[in-house]
Amino acid sequence: MPASFARRTVLALSLLGLTTAPAWADGPDTILNVSYDIGRELYGAINKQFSADQKAKDGRDVTVNQSHAGTSKQARAVLEGLEADVVTFNQELDVQLLADKGALVSPDWKSKFPNNASPYYSLPAFVVRSGNPKNVKNWDDLVRDDVKVVFPNPKTSGNARYTYLAAYAFALKQNGGDEAKADAFVKKLLSNVPVFDTGGRGSTTTFVERGIGDVLVTFEAETAAVKKEYGADKVDVVVPPLSLLAEFPVAVVDKVVDRRGSRALATEYLNYLYSPKGQEIIASFNNRVQDPKIMEANKDRFPNVELLTVDEVFGGWKKASETHFASGGKLDQVFVGR
Repeated sequence: MPASFARRTVLALSLLGLTTAPAWADGPDTILNVSYDIGRELYGAINKQFSADQKAKDGRDVTVNQSHAGTSKQARAVLEGLEADVVTFNQELDVQLLADKGALVSPDWKSKFPNNASPYYSLPAFVVRSGNPKNVKNWDDLVRDDVKVVFPNPKTSGNARYTYLAAYAFALKQNGGDEAKADAFVKKLLSNVPVFDTGGRGSTTTFVERGIGDVLVTFEAETAAVKKEYGADKVDVVVPPLSLLAEFPVAVVDKVVDRRGSRALATEYLNYLYSPKGQEIIASFNNRVQDPKIMEANKDRFPNVELLTVDEVFGGWKKASETHFASGGKLDQVFVGR
């Protein structure tokens, strides 16, 4: 190519604004975010703002499609061929499954984004009937004979696994680390659950719309959303003094984005979750965020809670999975006979 023609070509492209096109300009304009059950409204708001910001910045229309169900069910769907460009789950186990079983996600996925690839966090908390007629204040109230509890099936829901582990951690602390007493505690808790839905949103419907149970256990963010939607005349929120840190890990699904050419857009989308605007949206949905300034601005939303972690109580998610959630583990053992 003659040098003069090359210079004219570069100039023409520059005038058209093409030399400053985003990294994903040659890729698809649409990605799929496969997420957990109760994240519908949160990601609906994030996706709308992300698309608007991309339009303002680059002039290009992008769409983030959503898929929501119990997080473990979603992980299996991705393994079976659901073409997620990104996953935004509510527990580490389900992202790790995609790395271990299908090599769909990079083995070092936790180092790809800040805070172990968790842009925000929450904790299990309670929704009770208006006025809290059963006077539920803490985890030990959930094993009383006169209290019925609603939360999803720990076999299919990350939300429910956090509930199970939070209850187990509470029982260990209350009983000086006695595992037999902790086993008995969660066995009684599970026996107090009249309905096990597959995901958190189903359990919310069971509790609020079907009127089943005295307490709904779900993420703190969901408790606030339930009260806002259904009204203080129907439900109240109780945040127990002790709970378990619930992280919300995210990852790019490498095999899919490499096949579709969507890696740059998918990465930009997940980075957006850490941006000030993304963190503000996430906090507005009553999730606790990593940005300290935004947390400080929203501190009135979040009561002080002693937060235990899966690492310190259970030795990490891998060990917790092997001990509690693997076939024949403690969860199977305490489920027997319910």
